[in-house]
Amino acid sequence: MLTGALTVAQNDSTSKRKILSRTPASYPALARSMALVGVVRVDAVVAANGSVKTLDIKGGHPVLAQAAANTVRQWRWEPASRESHELIEIRFAPPE
Repeated sequence: MLTGALTVAQNDSTSKRKILSRTPASYPALARSMALVGVVRVDAVVAANGSVKTLDIKGGHPVLAQAAANTVRQWRWEPASRESHELIEIRFAPPE
């Protein structure tokens, strides 16, 4: 399976919840054929139980954005007393 490089960045104004389970981003076949490289920014609303409640793509190529969204939906954060916003950046590059 082809994967994208992954960087997680969290803004200081948001929660600092720890990610407990994270799957690597898959580098889409179409992106490979187009030689796409880029960053997708995602704002995830994480429920109190640590699962992703909703997410919003804040920037990035549409071909890469769908792969990023599919990946972040599978992640799990540590439980907390309330939901939080987690700002995430996923960098995609073809495998070497």
